[in-house]
Amino acid sequence: MKKRVVIAGGGTAGWMTANAIAKILGRVVDVQLIESDEIGTVGVGEATIPTLVRYFDELGIKEDEIMRASNATFKLGIAFENWGNIGQRYIHSFGTTGQDHFTAGFQHFWKRGLGMRIAKDYGLYCLELTAAERNRFAHLQNRGLNYAFHIDATAIAGFLRKEAELQGVKRLEGKIVEVSQTSNGEVSSLKLGDGTAVNGDFFIDCTGFRALLIEQTLGIGYEDWSHWLPCDEAFAVQTESIQPPRPYTRSIAHKSGWRWQIPLQHRTGNGLIYSSKYMNQEQARQKLFDDVDGSPLTEPRLLKFRTGIRKKHWHKNCVAIGLSSGFLEPLESTSIHLIQRSIFRLLQMFPLGEVSQADINEFNRQTVIEWEPIRDFIILHYNLTSRDDSDFWNYVRTMDLPESLARRMRLFKETGRVFREGDELFAENSWIQVMLGQGIMPAEYHPIADVMSENEVRVFLEHIENNVKRTVDRLPSHEAYIANYCRANAPA
Repeated sequence: MKKRVVIAGGGTAGWMTANAIAKILGRVVDVQLIESDEIGTVGVGEATIPTLVRYFDELGIKEDEIMRASNATFKLGIAFENWGNIGQRYIHSFGTTGQDHFTAGFQHFWKRGLGMRIAKDYGLYCLELTAAERNRFAHLQNRGLNYAFHIDATAIAGFLRKEAELQGVKRLEGKIVEVSQTSNGEVSSLKLGDGTAVNGDFFIDCTGFRALLIEQTLGIGYEDWSHWLPCDEAFAVQTESIQPPRPYTRSIAHKSGWRWQIPLQHRTGNGLIYSSKYMNQEQARQKLFDDVDGSPLTEPRLLKFRTGIRKKHWHKNCVAIGLSSGFLEPLESTSIHLIQRSIFRLLQMFPLGEVSQADINEFNRQTVIEWEPIRDFIILHYNLTSRDDSDFWNYVRTMDLPESLARRMRLFKETGRVFREGDELFAENSWIQVMLGQGIMPAEYHPIADVMSENEVRVFLEHIENNVKRTVDRLPSHEAYIANYCRANAPA
């Protein structure tokens, strides 16, 4: 008999999960997804990172098809404006910068070149960053561009729903009004508003911030990280596009938080994130309207959240995936990545018979290991600033840091070294770009850079810069490439 898997909740998390389980384990499991048209989804996670490319590849989803369906554009990184200080701007791009040696990263050779007055801006040695700045894109066979997508989150959930139903997933319309448990505390069935009882062997909570199963039923607590990440509300609105879509997201800091600008083919996604301690809703709403480009297409939507992580992500026969498992603000577009990682981790540990406590413990351990470095990376953006123009920036600039983050910052400031730990998401170049972009210049560089003569350093840097420039010169414009590759037929 097939194992009965019940997914509570749809949206991006629910339908990504349903797709993957049905595609990989469809012959041995039966998947049902419960979704209510009465309950809206957050649906604003429109910027992604390159790991989503792997999800599409693993599930055999054609990239151009899903891009057409979701009015998607390409993304090569994120432009951060006014973060280090008002008027300052840098791009955290995907991919690598320059050429590393096994003993030391490119930043050490670049740092020596700065002292010799021959090195240029760090970003000129990065293919993705240079292409982003020049609004160019193409798929490359040899040295490929590392890219992600800007997507219409509601449209992509609809596309994934169709894909999942083709794989045999059964969607049940209805609102969950009651959760039944066995004598040992496991979830046994979900009762819908029309009286239907949905029985299952294994349950996945994709009910968003409500966390209906993992929290309201099983009572798993929450570890609050808002003392490090104090933003707790956001307004989101869609506007008309007034210029060709850029291949990067914009993140623009303001006095009490930041706002995003995400270009799609048919519109622009906008949002303003802020701390309610330093800005009220009326002020935030007005600030959003004052700053957006283009006429609004929708009414602003208010979102309330609390940054943190569920104390357990898998408990008994229930796994939380998506917002039910925790929340990190979308500063680095990690929400869909964390959904994807939980799905793949679950597939690796999916139970054949009874649930193993060893699997549960390992799943929860790996999840924490994955979340904490991402949390630190986001905190870095706030803390590493010279802004003193508001109480908000004075707080985040002077707050106590997790020791794991403070250690990384000390190491880079004193030595220029960055080390990626295990399989964590953000590689060395990501940390380097943000730390350089927001004001840390290493005091030293690795002695390997002094092995090269002054002329060798000059030739080395010029060779990388010229290769980047030649490659980008051959790329079509981002807008032209989209038109040929994945132009949407109609607005989603």
